[in-house]
Amino acid sequence: MSEIVLMSDPKIAAIPVADCGEPLVDVRLHEPLAVDSRRADRAGAFAHLREGVLLRLLKAQALLPEDIRLLFVEGYRPPALQRDYFEEYADELRADNPHWSAPRVREAASRYVSPPEIAPHSAGAAVDLTLISADGHELDMGSPLNASPEDSDGACYTDADNIGSAARANRRVLRDALTAAGLVNYPTEWWHWSYGDRYWALSAGADRAVYGAREL
Repeated sequence: MSEIVLMSDPKIAAIPVADCGEPLVDVRLHEPLAVDSRRADRAGAFAHLREGVLLRLLKAQALLPEDIRLLFVEGYRPPALQRDYFEEYADELRADNPHWSAPRVREAASRYVSPPEIAPHSAGAAVDLTLISADGHELDMGSPLNASPEDSDGACYTDADNIGSAARANRRVLRDALTAAGLVNYPTEWWHWSYGDRYWALSAGADRAVYGAREL
């Protein structure tokens, strides 16, 4: 597995943001994307993305085989919710590893939840998604979506070697379509893809991010 740059790496936070002001749009209004409700919230925030990210998802869908569809699970995440997720997971790691230093806890937590100050989800730039068959059944991806490194024994890593051949092939299908559409993957989470945020800027060689954190 190649070296992974984590969200907590200082080089991510150092990337400047010049927000383009693009609106957040509701993906539920745009077929043929299928939208899952497992992360639904009362305000419907989960179903929003920046317009440019949505357009790239639609392009990725068009590149998939006819019998496979993207299943959208979560997009935008309010900054306060992102902070809660990060702190909850960090607290779990701290409790399980009381000898860890604060920097080590932060680094380990960022494998699974982005630090709130640079979180792609809070910019409307990131999407968690998987693949489904034509009849709506989720394809084998090797681990549950949103499984932590601890719960999945590392199978959540995109290039994990402890998954079956079918899951590996399905991840390749997902990767090829989304990469061709211009999105980048966070390598510790096969389901997490983004465009326009700081992590995208680092991965794509851009000099700045075009989407920053915002309220819905």
